[in-house]
Amino acid sequence: MESPVGLRERKKAATRQAVHEATMRLTVEHGFDHVTVEAVADAAGISRRTFSNYFTNKEDALLYGEEQMIGSLVRNVRNRPAEEPAWTALRAAVAEFSADAAPPEREWAVRTRLALRHPSLLARQLANHAALERDLADAVALREAPASGPVRPVVLAAAFLSSVRTAMRTWIEEDLTRGPGEVIDEILDEMERAFG
Repeated sequence: MESPVGLRERKKAATRQAVHEATMRLTVEHGFDHVTVEAVADAAGISRRTFSNYFTNKEDALLYGEEQMIGSLVRNVRNRPAEEPAWTALRAAVAEFSADAAPPEREWAVRTRLALRHPSLLARQLANHAALERDLADAVALREAPASGPVRPVVLAAAFLSSVRTAMRTWIEEDLTRGPGEVIDEILDEMERAFG
């Protein structure tokens, strides 16, 4: 028999996901500036107060999917075999993430385009990326010899994430003609040739 804690956590996760999806849908239909927290709560079938139990504002709700992807990517890096070099582990983790998560490509594109047009979203997205960079640097540091010092993991994480951001921007500018994984591989290959 399933424990009440497990069921409760799954219900919370489902509610968060429903609110996120409602925010995405309403934003695509009406534009981010015309979406209210009340409208999102109604679309998700919850009260305004319940919305506040899950998210601080509509920016948080919209970027929830990205935060989940960030957490998954960091877990994948940490779960790679300890003997793998850091760059190999980063590349394998992003490939694993792409294969496992199969994120909705349209959602990535919509979120990125919105962030480019809305300062509040861009600020929140940049904060997410800074946190990801710190977490990846910590994961990389565990793979590096102590003699390499504290700078190398930070540089590797920053170079890797810069490559992924460049790839996603390229993918969007190409109007999604290729899969994001293909573009990420191309950019990471280029980074490896230049600095590997």
